[in-house]
Amino acid sequence: MQVEQRTFIAVKPDGVKRGLVGEIIKRFETKGFKLIGLKMLNVTQELAEQHYGEHKGKPFYNRLIEYIQSGPIVAMVWKGYDVIHSARQMMGSTKPLEAQVGTIRADFALVKEYNVVHGSDSVESAEREINIYFKPEELCDDYENMAEKVIERLDD
Repeated sequence: MQVEQRTFIAVKPDGVKRGLVGEIIKRFETKGFKLIGLKMLNVTQELAEQHYGEHKGKPFYNRLIEYIQSGPIVAMVWKGYDVIHSARQMMGSTKPLEAQVGTIRADFALVKEYNVVHGSDSVESAEREINIYFKPEELCDDYENMAEKVIERLDD
């Protein structure tokens, strides 16, 4: 059963530096998802530690923290039916060489360490990550996007 969800997507520093923000946003908009939060920011040490907290103590933890702070990110919140699962499919495998052709990572990433984009992997992590980067008043969910207008028309 499809359910409407919210998910956190971030264009990572390598994606921002390579000018891929617009292309990534376009893919989610074209799919029909609703953008309800967007900001560009430099990730602080505190935000980085909150974001990657579940990896603390793992050998790659310090590299993750360093990487996410190596340049600005574009943090986004998207809303739509099964958006978490769909976004994961659209991004592709974290290992770009294993990502399905046509996915963001297959098209734009070369190695796992610089894979252009991050997306929440569950409802729980989506809510946690959204709350790390956005205050409730920063989310703009009070407008209808075209997908919602189409669904509304079909229901009439």
